[in-house]
Amino acid sequence: MTAVRERFRELHESGTFLMPNPWDAGSARLLASLGFVALATTSSGFAATLGKQDQHVTRDELVAHVAALTAAVPIPLNVDAERCFASTPAGIRETVDLLAAAGAAGISIEDYDPATGRIETLTSGTERVAAAAEACARHGIVLTARAENHLYGHDDLDDTIARLRSYREAGADVVYAPGLRTAADITRVVKEVPAPLNVLAVAGAPTVPALATLGVRRVSTGGALAWAAYGALRNAAQELLTTGTTAFRTDSLREEEIQAAFPA
Repeated sequence: MTAVRERFRELHESGTFLMPNPWDAGSARLLASLGFVALATTSSGFAATLGKQDQHVTRDELVAHVAALTAAVPIPLNVDAERCFASTPAGIRETVDLLAAAGAAGISIEDYDPATGRIETLTSGTERVAAAAEACARHGIVLTARAENHLYGHDDLDDTIARLRSYREAGADVVYAPGLRTAADITRVVKEVPAPLNVLAVAGAPTVPALATLGVRRVSTGGALAWAAYGALRNAAQELLTTGTTAFRTDSLREEEIQAAFPA
């Protein structure tokens, strides 16, 4: 486990790497078989596997999910821990300890509280990152601090940058503001926040090669791959239901691909 965590930390030292987000052990194995160097959980994609909406998964369910994924693949796994399922520093540290025991190489903590529907204050958000950073340091886990402004209608880049700088000073190893789309905004964050930056691959954002030229360290997909897979399932099922045909099988994995992703 130590070697995997060290490998994950080393990935953040230079260059740009892709970190797609599987939603179960099978999708994790498939992505690992394609050659990705690290993976990350997706809170929305995992919630869907349980028939739930995002932000309705319990901590115990997430811990079990992480244990299943780290057992399935040998590469580092970063965990979307939402707000670490806790309102106190002690609770945050307990969540980190549980995810560490489940095999996480990285953990993210965000500053949005679904219970109140609000972004944490800068002071509160920073204190929460500091608690997570202390716990992650004990386990050698990479901590990503997330500023959620742009997912919840607060498109104030100055505030986002101030938050990310404060979270970095509180001990975060990586910073992340999901929802950033323009090269200009991303460039500002890279220049003004002295930390490796994760960017979410979204429609309208620069391509991965372009993000690399901007200095982005890590690119993830969030729930996008899960929803693409669910969309393909819906389309295939509708074809079967409405026309009785199976043209959808042309896009299925071939037997050799299945064997490669899921060896006996």
